[in-house]
Amino acid sequence: MKNRVRQWCSGFRWGQFLVLAFCLLALSTVLVLPLFALFSKAFLNKADMFVGIDNYIKYFKTPALSTSVLNTIDIAFWSTLFSVVLGFLYAFALTRTHIKGKAVFKYMAMIPIFTPTVIHALGLVYMFGNQGILTRAGLFPFELYGRLGIIISEVIFTFPQAFLLFFVALEFSDGRLYEAADSMGASPLRKLFRITLPEMKYTLINAVFVCFTLAFTDFGAPKVIGGSFSVLATDIYKQVAGQFNFNMGAVVGTLLLIPAVMSFIVDRLVSSRNASAVNARSTKLVVGKSVPRDILCFSFCMLVTLFLLFMVAMLFVGGLTEGYPYNLSLTLNNFLFNQSTGGIDSFFNSLKMALASAGFGTAFVFIYAYMMEKASGFNGLRKYGRLLSVLPLALPGMVIGISFIFFFNSPTNPLNFIYGTLAILVVSNILHYFSVPFFTANGCLKKLDKEFEGIAESMGVPRLKTFLWVSVPLSLPAIMEIFMYFFVNAMVTVSAVVFLYSADFKIAAIAITHMEEAGSFGQAAAMSLLILLINVVVRVLYEAGMAIFRHRANRKESTV
Repeated sequence: MKNRVRQWCSGFRWGQFLVLAFCLLALSTVLVLPLFALFSKAFLNKADMFVGIDNYIKYFKTPALSTSVLNTIDIAFWSTLFSVVLGFLYAFALTRTHIKGKAVFKYMAMIPIFTPTVIHALGLVYMFGNQGILTRAGLFPFELYGRLGIIISEVIFTFPQAFLLFFVALEFSDGRLYEAADSMGASPLRKLFRITLPEMKYTLINAVFVCFTLAFTDFGAPKVIGGSFSVLATDIYKQVAGQFNFNMGAVVGTLLLIPAVMSFIVDRLVSSRNASAVNARSTKLVVGKSVPRDILCFSFCMLVTLFLLFMVAMLFVGGLTEGYPYNLSLTLNNFLFNQSTGGIDSFFNSLKMALASAGFGTAFVFIYAYMMEKASGFNGLRKYGRLLSVLPLALPGMVIGISFIFFFNSPTNPLNFIYGTLAILVVSNILHYFSVPFFTANGCLKKLDKEFEGIAESMGVPRLKTFLWVSVPLSLPAIMEIFMYFFVNAMVTVSAVVFLYSADFKIAAIAITHMEEAGSFGQAAAMSLLILLINVVVRVLYEAGMAIFRHRANRKESTV
């Protein structure tokens, strides 16, 4: 018996076990325990006594609060409808036509990703607000603040997500069905409804749920442009930050989870059924020529691009003039931010937060994915780890923020010391955006030959050395992409950190809302330009880095 125990201990991979256990413990601590605290709070009263579903009954019996549920569903429905239609048409134009400037149009569609939703709302104010340039010209005779403004802002926010999903699906379609349809004389419209749309059904379902969830849980746009039109996201903010009613805030937080969980389940089902759309026998689709189609699609793409560029241009007008619309003299005074609303420090705080989130997030995600994919044994722990890795997909940012309050702000929590510091903002960002980088890293590591580890072990090379000298260099493009993803999203996030920032550490996206509340629209526009500029610079550096990497890889292949 002693010999068996000694033999098991000698063969046990203690190093791998400790790293895997640390990763699982860390993710469980910031994911499972805060969610448990959130759900517990929803069933307790202010005296922390169990009251069952009384809080939910009270919420839905309060007319002003229950109306927010219907308003949120209404906003999410119409935003999703317009985003999915526009996203499909835009993706179709870039993949199924011969229009010029496809690369430019594709990058222009990404503009909303580089800015917080508060900036989308601010751009709309300059365009369609009471003193907006188009309103003053008599081209927008509607009231922007409220339902209409939120819907337009959410469409801008969710349009790139829908476009990217459809773009990938249309780009990799099998051309054989279209060739058969052409041989039978099928019209373009018939091919659209009989081949293209049926092929897109799983992507369509995904796009609908993604856009609906994003619009359902967004906080930034309703906060700036919502006026008196209440939605769940602003309700939860009022209950927690305004009235300190944490129990009712927990109720709203659990309601925000409903569409996100549904989206998560649908995504899992759709992914499992949509695995064999393209195979080794597939052929690339050859797009036929049609001048009327190309002119129509080019005009559509140009209209969308001009709208997005005009929105950004309005930020330049607001940020670089004395006092739009009454004084259009050029000035840089708007960049002298008032300290009361955050000051220039808020921008540098966001930069620190984004760099820390990207640095620590990239390292943790890649190590975590490596242990899930390359660790030997520990099948039970790895299955649990894979389950944890996909759960953040179902968590809206505001739910993460409020659950962190309940968990980390507890005096009995030994991790209470990070509450109100940069650390908790970084942790919330890493958790909020964890799943997509994990899938990126995991997909990259799957492509690496498993014989690397086997050969290294047979030669007595430590696993750590193999990881640093083989896995990391070969995965460098994926690591760069993960770093950029974390950085850009951390710079634009509002909902995940709106409950967690301290008065001494305001961030730029939150500062913009304070500037808008104070009537400092010029300073809000100037801060928006700084966020857009830094995210564009990071994207350009990423593209340059990838170009250098591909050039070196091609040069190595040519010398072999």
